[in-house]
Amino acid sequence: MRRTRPIAAATTTTAALLTLLALAVGAGAQQAEGPPVYKGRRIADVMSYHGAPWLERSTREQEETPQALLGKLALKPGQKVADLGCGSGFYSRRMARLVAPEGTVYAVDIQPEMLRMVEASAGEAGLTNIVPILGEIDDPKLPPGAIDWILLVDVYHELQDPEPMLAKMREALAPGGRIALVEFRLEGDTARQIKIEHRMSVEQVLAEWEPAGFELVELWQELPMQHLFIFKRK
Repeated sequence: MRRTRPIAAATTTTAALLTLLALAVGAGAQQAEGPPVYKGRRIADVMSYHGAPWLERSTREQEETPQALLGKLALKPGQKVADLGCGSGFYSRRMARLVAPEGTVYAVDIQPEMLRMVEASAGEAGLTNIVPILGEIDDPKLPPGAIDWILLVDVYHELQDPEPMLAKMREALAPGGRIALVEFRLEGDTARQIKIEHRMSVEQVLAEWEPAGFELVELWQELPMQHLFIFKRK
């Protein structure tokens, strides 16, 4: 009796079962990986451009006192500054006025939809010194050695690949350049309404930034809910 067909059928069935098993194992491994973790910290998901109205909320002036924050930076006309993770441009517009007329604000985001919002709001405000930059998750695409201040407001905790981004930010600083890092406090109750993965402690920030070649110049705690770290290159 010929067995060619039964053997072929069995082989096909075995191959199909093995394929299904491989897919199941792969899916299980993917699920087991979970959210990305950096130096023991769970990296938060990137806020979608659909959440942009929250960035322009009417209560933000009171909650974050941006005038006081930017006053601490003492930006000067003619400086080149970057708003990394600029979102809708809330801080980009404010910095643009402070460094005008010759200064430049590089508004960096990985979502083109956010950059279109920046362009639209800058146009409405008559601001011509904001340069939108479409960055990547591991590269802000900033000109090396050119930036006097880099500002990150409640965005660092969302960077999906922090290590190369820290290196690129360091490369982008001009001589004497500084980075202002603003994060909702993990310690205490001032920012308890913010999800825990969107807050950072002083200890965690220093554990990530100091090994990356940065030195803390000042930790300013006068903002209502946020830490303000000022870093320079070591």
